Amino acid sequence: QVQVQESGGGSVLVGGSLRLTCALSGSTAIGWFRQAPGKERELVAAIGRRGDKTYYGDSVTGRFTVSRDNAKNTVTLQMDSLKPEDTAVYYCATYLNGIFIPTRDTDIGSWGQGTQVTVSP
Repeated sequence: QVQVQESGGGSVLVGGSLRLTCALSGSTAIGWFRQAPGKERELVAAIGRRGDKTYYGDSVTGRFTVSRDNAKNTVTLQMDSLKPEDTAVYYCATYLNGIFIPTRDTDIGSWGQGTQVTVSP
């Protein structure tokens, strides 16, 4: 089973940018999720194993970009024009059999440990 680990979180002011990286132990479709305190987990973006299919949640469309470098086994989430409501713990996760929307727990193989993103006014 492919394992993943996130890096790149931090604090930024409104309108700023951050880049998150997910390091993979193999090749599979990847989803970026986030969860803020008191809120349900939200699928932010996803990318297919070959990088030819992507998905974005409505709240981040036009601001976030997901990409992958299969030679390096990494998936990147570029986050621009950040808003306070983007504050959350961000997780990357592996899809067992391709991207499924909505994503069920049984669609996910493994989760990273999460990285905090904080956007301040």
